Amino acid sequence: MQVDGRYRKNIYQGLEVEVILKKDQRSGKRTAGVVKDLLTNSSYHPHGVKVRLEDGQVGRVVYD
Repeated sequence: MQVDGRYRKNIYQGLEVEVILKKDQRSGKRTAGVVKDLLTNSSYHPHGVKVRLEDGQVGRVVYD
Protein backbone atom coordinates (compact mmCIF):
# COMPACT_ATOMS: atom_id res chain seq x y z
CA MET A 1 0.00 0.00 0.00
CA GLN A 2 1.26 3.42 -0.93
CA VAL A 3 1.27 6.18 1.71
CA ASP A 4 -1.12 9.10 1.45
CA GLY A 5 1.31 11.86 0.51
CA ARG A 6 -1.14 14.64 1.39
CA TYR A 7 -0.49 14.14 5.11
CA ARG A 8 2.87 15.26 6.52
CA LYS A 9 2.71 12.61 9.29
CA ASN A 10 3.08 9.87 6.63
CA ILE A 11 6.31 11.26 5.15
CA TYR A 12 9.75 11.03 6.79
CA GLN A 13 13.45 11.17 5.92
CA GLY A 14 14.68 8.04 4.18
CA LEU A 15 11.25 7.08 2.82
CA GLU A 16 11.20 5.95 -0.82
CA VAL A 17 8.54 7.96 -2.65
CA GLU A 18 7.35 9.01 -6.08
CA VAL A 19 7.03 12.74 -6.66
CA ILE A 20 5.83 15.00 -9.44
CA LEU A 21 8.35 17.75 -10.12
CA LYS A 22 7.16 21.29 -10.88
CA LYS A 23 8.27 20.96 -14.53
CA ASP A 24 6.30 17.71 -14.86
CA GLN A 25 2.98 18.91 -13.40
CA ARG A 26 1.30 19.12 -16.81
CA SER A 27 2.40 15.67 -17.95
CA GLY A 28 2.11 13.99 -14.55
CA LYS A 29 5.50 12.30 -15.03
CA ARG A 30 6.66 10.73 -11.78
CA THR A 31 10.18 10.69 -10.37
CA ALA A 32 11.24 8.12 -7.77
CA GLY A 33 13.60 9.00 -4.97
CA VAL A 34 14.37 9.04 -1.26
CA VAL A 35 13.15 11.87 0.98
CA LYS A 36 15.90 14.13 2.34
CA ASP A 37 13.86 17.10 3.65
CA LEU A 38 10.18 17.93 4.14
CA LEU A 39 9.42 21.39 2.76
CA THR A 40 5.71 21.59 3.58
CA ASN A 41 5.16 22.86 7.13
CA SER A 42 1.40 22.29 7.37
CA SER A 43 0.08 18.88 8.44
CA TYR A 44 -1.97 18.51 5.21
CA HIS A 45 -1.65 19.72 1.62
CA PRO A 46 -4.28 18.81 -1.01
CA HIS A 47 -1.70 18.42 -3.82
CA GLY A 48 0.80 16.41 -1.77
CA VAL A 49 3.54 17.27 0.69
CA LYS A 50 6.50 19.03 -0.93
CA VAL A 51 9.82 17.27 -0.33
CA ARG A 52 13.45 17.51 -1.38
CA LEU A 53 14.88 14.21 -2.56
CA GLU A 54 18.43 13.07 -1.77
CA ASP A 55 19.50 14.04 -5.30
CA GLY A 56 18.30 17.62 -4.70
CA GLN A 57 15.14 17.54 -6.79
CA VAL A 58 11.98 19.07 -5.29
CA GLY A 59 8.46 17.83 -5.89
CA ARG A 60 5.14 16.87 -4.36
CA VAL A 61 4.57 13.30 -3.14
CA VAL A 62 2.11 11.33 -5.28
CA TYR A 63 -0.78 10.00 -3.22
CA ASP A 64 -2.89 7.68 -5.39
